Amino acid sequence: MRDDADFTAFAEAGAGRLRQIAYLMCRDWHLAQDLTQTTLTKMYLAWKRINRRDGDPFVYARKVLLNSLLDHRRLRSSGELAVEQLPESAGPRDTTAMRLTLLEALMLLSERDRAIVLLRYWEDHSVETTAEILGVSTAVVKSQSMRALAVLRGRLGSDRELLFG
Repeated sequence: MRDDADFTAFAEAGAGRLRQIAYLMCRDWHLAQDLTQTTLTKMYLAWKRINRRDGDPFVYARKVLLNSLLDHRRLRSSGELAVEQLPESAGPRDTTAMRLTLLEALMLLSERDRAIVLLRYWEDHSVETTAEILGVSTAVVKSQSMRALAVLRGRLGSDRELLFG
C-alpha cells in the first residue's frame, strides 16, 4: 500500500507538468493528455522498480513520455495538423501570436531535436542532464542544439526580435 500512496503523490504532483511538456512536444492537448496517461500507466506498472532507484522519478517519467510520443509518431502515417481555418497574419502581433509563432517553428524540428531544445532552453537543464534524460551523448545534445536553433532562427526571421527582444 505504501507504494500506491507514493505513486499517487508522484502522479498528482507531476501530471500537470508532464502534460505541459507533452503539449510542447506534440502541440495537441488531446494527444498530450493521452501521452500523459500512457506515461503514468507505464510508471505505475514499474513503480516498485522505479521507486527503489536513487534520483528523481520525474526524470524517468520524461524519458517514458518522450518514448511514448516517438512510439505514437511511428504508428501514424501522416504528420498533418488539422485546423478549422487558416490563421490570418494581418496586424501587430500580440504575445499570444508570438507564442504561436514559436510553437509553429518548434514543430519544424524532429521529435528528438524538439525534446533537446525544450529540455535545454524551456526547462533549463544542462547539456549533461539533457543527454542523460534522452539517453544520448553530450556531443549529440550540443550538435543537435546548434542545428535546431539554426532552424528556429531561419524560420523566425524578423519575428525573432519580437519574440526575444
